[in-house]
Amino acid sequence: MNPLRVPGPRPWWRRLTAGTGLLALVATALVGAGAPSSHAAPAAWTPKPSPMTTPWTAQVPVDKPLPEYPRPQLTRPDWANLNGIWDFAVTGRDAGQPAAFTEQIRVPFVAESALSGIKRRITENDKLWYKRTFTVPAEWNGRRVVLNFGASDWQSTVWVNGTQVGAHKGGFDSFAYDITPRLNGGTNTVVVSVYDPTQTGGQAVGKQRINDVNPHPGGGIFYTAASGIWQTVWLEPVAASHITRLDMVPDLTAGTLRVTVRAASGSGRTARVTVSSGGTVVGTATGPPGTVITVPVPGARLWSPEDPFLYDVRAELLDQASVVDTVGSYTGMRSVGLAKVGGIQRPVLNGKFVFQSGTLDQGYWPDGIYTAPTDAALRSDLQAHKDLGFNMVRKHIKVEPQRWFYWADKLGLLVWQDMPSMDTGKSPDTAARAQWEAEYHAIIDQHRSSPSVVMWVNQNEGWGQYDQARIADEVKAYDPSRLVNNMSGVNCCGSVDGGNGDVVDNHIYVGPGNTAPTATRAAVLGEFGGLGYRVPGHEWYPGGGFSYEDQASVSALNNRFTGLLDSIRIGQMPAGLSASVYTEITDVENEANGLLTYDRQVVKVDTARVKAANQALIQASRTPAPPATLPTGQNTSLRVTTPGHTNKYLRHQQELAYTAVVDGASGALLKNDATWKVVTGLANSNCYSLESRNYPGEYLRHQDFRVRRDADDGSALFRADATWCAVAGTGGVRLTSANLPGSYLRHIGSEVWLATPGGSHAWDNPATFTEDTTWAVDAPWAP
Repeated sequence: MNPLRVPGPRPWWRRLTAGTGLLALVATALVGAGAPSSHAAPAAWTPKPSPMTTPWTAQVPVDKPLPEYPRPQLTRPDWANLNGIWDFAVTGRDAGQPAAFTEQIRVPFVAESALSGIKRRITENDKLWYKRTFTVPAEWNGRRVVLNFGASDWQSTVWVNGTQVGAHKGGFDSFAYDITPRLNGGTNTVVVSVYDPTQTGGQAVGKQRINDVNPHPGGGIFYTAASGIWQTVWLEPVAASHITRLDMVPDLTAGTLRVTVRAASGSGRTARVTVSSGGTVVGTATGPPGTVITVPVPGARLWSPEDPFLYDVRAELLDQASVVDTVGSYTGMRSVGLAKVGGIQRPVLNGKFVFQSGTLDQGYWPDGIYTAPTDAALRSDLQAHKDLGFNMVRKHIKVEPQRWFYWADKLGLLVWQDMPSMDTGKSPDTAARAQWEAEYHAIIDQHRSSPSVVMWVNQNEGWGQYDQARIADEVKAYDPSRLVNNMSGVNCCGSVDGGNGDVVDNHIYVGPGNTAPTATRAAVLGEFGGLGYRVPGHEWYPGGGFSYEDQASVSALNNRFTGLLDSIRIGQMPAGLSASVYTEITDVENEANGLLTYDRQVVKVDTARVKAANQALIQASRTPAPPATLPTGQNTSLRVTTPGHTNKYLRHQQELAYTAVVDGASGALLKNDATWKVVTGLANSNCYSLESRNYPGEYLRHQDFRVRRDADDGSALFRADATWCAVAGTGGVRLTSANLPGSYLRHIGSEVWLATPGGSHAWDNPATFTEDTTWAVDAPWAP
């Protein structure tokens, strides 16, 4: 098959079915009809040309983009979408409201994006201003009106009819204001100012940097800034006493769902929670708002990536017998934890270990930057993970809209959610720390009921690091139902491991490397891979792409990537690795590491082949093979298993390693050269080193890929080069390098090399690769 395929906009999202409480989340939007506006008609506005077009770029409505209900775990039938064309202006950072709004912007696309219609560089010296009008539907009379913002980056101030109704700091959490006292009964005006200093401030910023908005060389692993409103803005009528949040924690042992109904003006009220499936009630319970209500869910159908079953949830707020507020929601019954499995600390889902294979998902778009052009586009990256056989995704130092979490819940992907980092190379001051922690708590609160989220990742590679251990303990106490990662990439970039949390997380490029579990923490590979392939016609800046390891062809990319997955399955997972995150699902600007191009027009890899490799890895974790071992302290001879060459043995000759025919008639020197003493690995006690029988103190090691016999010089490099980890093979063992895991001891043309599946050297030739790297452990030719 041709691995380069161009997917069109997929119609699958229209065909999804769900329970009655979920149906409204997937399809239609309810908007206020006939709301007049002071800005020009939408036809007067046009988007800017996008650097790259996705399959959805041209499908974005001019008015009311992203019309879907934005908060799937707290739904109400009445609401009004305020996305669309707003009047817009940019002033100096300290200026007041401008007298005139001379431009127009399409909300909720950031000012730097083409889809916003602005596409302009915003700096720390600028302030953004938004303005539009709205009317409140007559049928909302008698209820409170709440103005909701999904997210706005970074410092937002809101006025309604000339009066300030609120101010918010934070670029990744939602906020809302009750604007009822400020409404005038007719045409109302909302004005929003946003100040975003990006990396020049002290706030959570993620990968954003103030750069040219047009494609340009450089940029590295940092990308275009995303300033201003970037998630849906909407109005909603509520009762004076109403539900504000549902905190839901499954308890599989008790067969219950523990629900805390958060409410405004809930004193003296009663909350009632009902769990149902397909319209059939499975459990209901009542209790005071703000307390844990235990709802029975007998014989629960468990949520997992293979079966992401969701129950419908309805929560009601009662005043005596009268229902004053009702919201819809959903939940997945699952548990997350750590457990010893085969003596190794592992993350477990529903009490069982399953290897978590995912990608780094940065959530950037060439047309919308931080905002996916449509809901179908938002879903598509998650669907791509499923298509490729992944069961996990690490959302990398960005927090997506709540509909992204809905799709992860619905499709069945385990989510590692990063808290966006502060800028690199800086020690945050007291105010920055307080703001960052407050925003992190808000993010946890807003996504704590999503069944897909299984781990909070606090910090990344030391960026803005501080108080790692304290923060990990506090996050674990704040949400004990999930795993906590105190630092992703503890081995990288000057980061400091807090020493606690549930996992030890290394970053190894290309990897996969060796990450060892401890008695209390599971071993995970938070980043690896970074294999690059640039697709002509699908580059953000043609010729400017970079990767951690360029691949010469699609075939080389497929061989190398599936080789990495196979290496994890065969070597790292049995040795204790429990999860891996491949960099990355799509190219991002000048990063060409993606399995898909940045425009989502091309899938670079062979989907079926990658899916099969992922499935084999995940399945192997469910039925682990016994570990391969060698007879430590004993002499042995290693025989070739390649058909037609099974009378040849590994030997050294003039300090280099070869294979040669050895039999009973062979001379003593050849028999000695073909005999090795197995000792505990010089660099890793879980692995082995092979000491020469007739040159004690000299070991089999690799150097510049050639395998040779050398004396131990005591250096760390030598000891790593001379350490080999045993991996089970058909008819023998395979020996992988301790410091280059995934590369194997291989004979080819009688010479012995360190060979890599999918590698570009002659000794990496895929023909008979597995057979050539499998050695039978025989009795020694020389005792």
